[in-house]
Amino acid sequence: MSDTSSPQPIIGARLQQAAASGIRHGFFTRSGGVSDGIYRGLNVGLGSNDEPQNVEENRRRVSAWFGQPLDRLATAHQVHSPDVVTVGADYDGSRPKADAQVTATPGIVLGVLTADCGPILFADPENRVIGAAHAGWKGALTGVLENTIEAMIALGACRQSIHATLGPSISGANYEVGPEFVDRFANEDPAFTAFFTPSAKLGHAMFDLPGLTLMRLAKAGIEVDTLGLCTYADPDAFYSYRRTTHAGEPDYGRQISAIAILED
Repeated sequence: MSDTSSPQPIIGARLQQAAASGIRHGFFTRSGGVSDGIYRGLNVGLGSNDEPQNVEENRRRVSAWFGQPLDRLATAHQVHSPDVVTVGADYDGSRPKADAQVTATPGIVLGVLTADCGPILFADPENRVIGAAHAGWKGALTGVLENTIEAMIALGACRQSIHATLGPSISGANYEVGPEFVDRFANEDPAFTAFFTPSAKLGHAMFDLPGLTLMRLAKAGIEVDTLGLCTYADPDAFYSYRRTTHAGEPDYGRQISAIAILED
């Protein structure tokens, strides 16, 4: 075991305001986990090749931070889609193929796993509805953020009361893409070209995924802020798919961002 300490997640300033309504959240780093080697730390990735017992213990530690058992941690089988699942009191531990989840049920911990993509946690403290979304470029482009908001509203949330925080994700300084990638966004909306700047490689560009995410949330009428932390640039704190690829490593871990309505 690499770490016997408890996880100490990062707290978002805007979401912290929801604590008075019994809503707790955390953007977890690599600290406080038991995995070793390239997975060192709090790897919660069920899809990684890490030792299954280490991943399970790491996930148990996340649940325990919320005062819940492991079977109350709800994470989806993320597939870079715009799909959202509503989790209720009948939650059975299943992992549906989706990239966001919402709930109004106390005691369920909604978690999203990332390793460069953007984790966004949502809370309506007035109506006690929460959400968690995984937004890579495809999810952000195809509407996972807006769909999460609509799913929260269907549970009784009010758009004007929803707050959101974007957690650690890859920054524009470290996300280089090819010309076909830029064309895909330009064809969707010419305004999206504002999130690309030329790179040193001819025809390539640097892509500001966090900027796109924040713009779409603000356009949807949500009060949003960001931690402003880059997963690629901080290997001690965060896992990064792109950094792993550049380093030629065989696999990578995933960090988790999670939110729950505490039980009375």
